[in-house]
Amino acid sequence: MIQLLQTGILNESLIQIEWEDYTESVAAIHRHLEGANSEMTGWLNSPIENNIEMVKSIQRIANEIKIAADVLVVIGVGGSFLGAKAIQDALTPYFGDCTNGIEVIYVGQNMSGAYIRQLLNSLEHKEVYVNVISKSGKTMEPALAFRVFRQYMEKRYGDEAYNRIIVTTDAENGLLNKIAKKTGYRQFVIPANIGGRYSVLTPVGLLPVAVAGVDIEKLLEGAKKAATVLKNENLEQNEAYRYAVIRQALYKNGYKIELLASFEPCLAKLHEWWKQLFGESEGKDKKGLFPASVSYSTDLHAIGQFIQDGSPIVFETLLHFKEILFDYQVPFDDQNDDHLNYLANQSFNNINAISKQGTALAHADGGVPIIQLELERLDAYHLGYLIYFFMKACAMSAYLLQVNPFDQPGVEAYKKKMLQLLQIDNFKNEYGVGM
Repeated sequence: MIQLLQTGILNESLIQIEWEDYTESVAAIHRHLEGANSEMTGWLNSPIENNIEMVKSIQRIANEIKIAADVLVVIGVGGSFLGAKAIQDALTPYFGDCTNGIEVIYVGQNMSGAYIRQLLNSLEHKEVYVNVISKSGKTMEPALAFRVFRQYMEKRYGDEAYNRIIVTTDAENGLLNKIAKKTGYRQFVIPANIGGRYSVLTPVGLLPVAVAGVDIEKLLEGAKKAATVLKNENLEQNEAYRYAVIRQALYKNGYKIELLASFEPCLAKLHEWWKQLFGESEGKDKKGLFPASVSYSTDLHAIGQFIQDGSPIVFETLLHFKEILFDYQVPFDDQNDDHLNYLANQSFNNINAISKQGTALAHADGGVPIIQLELERLDAYHLGYLIYFFMKACAMSAYLLQVNPFDQPGVEAYKKKMLQLLQIDNFKNEYGVGM
């Protein structure tokens, strides 16, 4: 059994939460979410639904890729990239090859020519498959990367390229869907009622992480547990909703920045996925907490001073897994010239956990509100639970702010401006205007 996340403020004297003020609104939002079939809420029940055939299909293709290739190149941006990368980094080794998977590399999340060139050079002596992920097929970054890699794969593999390119996109609509049908690329479906930042537990995230060696059945099992446990409108019994309410109460009390903090470097990309999830869902109508992140203990030596003594606009959410798969003991040293023998035979993970406790206490004493989220161990099951927990909490948080969790009008604004500038630049180049 999973140990439920412990959601509460370490230093409760900093802010008093009137829980009863939120009881009715949380229940009403819960009922709206559960009944909002026309909205982008397919992720709510997806882990509970019968997805055996989808999982088998993903595992079959993943096994094929692992046998026939050295590298899977995944093309995507935002929700088509961050979730898979977060799970991969959290659950695969820091160094060396993964025993159950192959190398998975991501492209299309930026427009750096140097990144593209160096990636192509690195593939020279490796067998390659490509997985392009986009619901519309029109987003600039992955569309450009896919143009490059379509040509690369066709030039390198000829007709075999069509078997080595896997498309993950909308079932019926979109440019990428049309390309897949025209060329005969094999295709996985992004459900129409699941938006990008809520899609990590669909083929969007599952195929890349399965190729990387992650147990996707355990991942979905953890998400299913969360979906079952958190299907409760009672604020006292729903930890995701309690987290959402604490965030809302802190926001109303003048805190503007939430720092997600963890103590394992492999969770850095989970931070990035979390930032997109909350940032795109809440940051509308001039409202919302700014989601930021820190990796401890590294960042204690970087911005720890500001957190401890700086402007009182920050609160922290400390994420902690009690058990980590690997560990190392501090050795005894006969010389002891570094004066560290008092730590001999202590484990690094234990010292890291004590560092977490000390950090929480120090920051709380400094007036920083601290939320603590704790899971039993860092594995696929518990990570699946946590991912679903954050998505459920995020939807509730956005509705408490009275904004739509499932659109992103601000993102569309930059795309329009970029396209206008590119069209102007193209006109100048073609006709010599202003040159």
